[in-house]
Amino acid sequence: MGRPATAVDAVAERYLEAFAALDPCAATEVGITGHDDDITDYSPEGVAGRVDAAKSALRELEGVNPVDAVDHVTIAAMRERLGTQIELHDAGLDVGELNVIASPLQTMRNVFDLMATDTDDDWALISRRLSRLPDRVAGYAEALRTAVSSGHAPAVRQVSRGIEQAGQIQLLITNMVATAVPDNETLHDELQQHAAAAAQAYSELARMLGDDIAPYARLDDAYGREAYGLLSRSFLGASVDLDETYEWGLWLLESVVAEQSSIAQRLYPGASVAEALRRLDAEDRYLVHGVDALQAWMQDLSDRAVQSLADTHFDIDEPLRRLECRIAPTHTGGIYYTGPSEDLTRPGRMWWSIPHGTDTFHTWQETTTVFHEGVPGHHLQIGRAVVMADRLNRWRRLGCWVSGHGEGWALYAERLMAELGWLDDDGDRMGMLDAQRFRAARVVIDIGVHCRMRTPDGKIWDADTAWEFLLSHSAMTEEHLGFELDRYLGWPGQAPSYAIGQRIWQQLRDDFVGRGLPMKEFHSRALDLGGLPLDVLRSALSQDFAAS
Repeated sequence: MGRPATAVDAVAERYLEAFAALDPCAATEVGITGHDDDITDYSPEGVAGRVDAAKSALRELEGVNPVDAVDHVTIAAMRERLGTQIELHDAGLDVGELNVIASPLQTMRNVFDLMATDTDDDWALISRRLSRLPDRVAGYAEALRTAVSSGHAPAVRQVSRGIEQAGQIQLLITNMVATAVPDNETLHDELQQHAAAAAQAYSELARMLGDDIAPYARLDDAYGREAYGLLSRSFLGASVDLDETYEWGLWLLESVVAEQSSIAQRLYPGASVAEALRRLDAEDRYLVHGVDALQAWMQDLSDRAVQSLADTHFDIDEPLRRLECRIAPTHTGGIYYTGPSEDLTRPGRMWWSIPHGTDTFHTWQETTTVFHEGVPGHHLQIGRAVVMADRLNRWRRLGCWVSGHGEGWALYAERLMAELGWLDDDGDRMGMLDAQRFRAARVVIDIGVHCRMRTPDGKIWDADTAWEFLLSHSAMTEEHLGFELDRYLGWPGQAPSYAIGQRIWQQLRDDFVGRGLPMKEFHSRALDLGGLPLDVLRSALSQDFAAS
């Protein structure tokens, strides 16, 4: 029998309903249906409306009393998440956001990747959503102008990349509907008209970025320590000592490199780490040729991991034992996960965005990525929250995503799979370490640049020193690394949340296992709480352990 709903749950549910209506792109992303015919309003008024909804929910919380431990956690999580959202707004950091990966410029287009395309009704829904794009793009342009006038102009690097991406998105939109519903002439023509208008809106956005924003764009990529501290907290749900964390990042990087050096000697005696990585790339046993073969390899590895881990190391509900591995329609080089819909009709999906011209893939690098995005990483964590309908309210299950919690868990999951023997092959383990090295380097670069710290050799961090540092700590292509650097510089605090979150997850596990809690039980208790700010997670686990 499920847990009875409480007054606190009712506040959280009402807030989620308001949130979904005010942010339909996010609603689609987390699997809330009923808003798929609209695009989020990213104008200054739209942003303010979402902040007002957060303030209203917090006022409602003041008038209700918690009745159990679940309520106490919900209240703590809502106060932290909604309070941080208000702080970001008061600091002027949420209007006219522009970066290369997760700003309105991309979100307004990427949301279509999550929509079904099986029937005429599916395409009719896409058509209605497409029809809203021109107005929403115009509202976003207004927000960008407001950011400039209020002293929060984006950096010139992000503006330049935004212009490029706006041009690419025009083509993606027109290609998306080019061959849709050929047997329904009326709907086909409607889709073409709406796509043409949407593409034109992005063309106008590119022109506006060049004419109205670029002349006033910041030359300095750094956000500064004060803004960075708030942004870091927003991604972690926890405050960290930035100086200590920067030094820890340098230490972590050194320790990973030492482990890599040891494996390089086992693989190829006398070889450096860089040489070992190059030689791994040439080994036939790690090569997959062709996009179709890559997708099949992803799916097979994911299926085997789910089958092996279910009912042994983790509780995996039957609906979550289905994970689709797909090739993304974009070409940025990124790999990402989208969760199942609330009704589980849309399964969890792992997406691989392959750069143009790439046809050969190296499994030694990417085995660990499948565990990160799938099981026991994002799919297990996010999917587990979705199926907890009998214990957690909808906001806890669908609306409380914290990067440090989610991405930290996914990195923790990679290391855990190594502990469980899935990365005993030296090549695969080197790939996991290369990914960990990359995430450690991001801690150093991100904090270093935005807080204007000194490099290990005494220089002040900037984009050029960050680029050289990144090149020396990753086996990725320069094209991919270029995108990554632009991402860090335009999205402060997000990239370090992976390794910092992993650090906190590892500390929590070590603490509770050291106090006698079996590891599987720790995982179950933690994941059954859903997504949480990391400070709230720590407190909730401590209270749960004390009560057991």
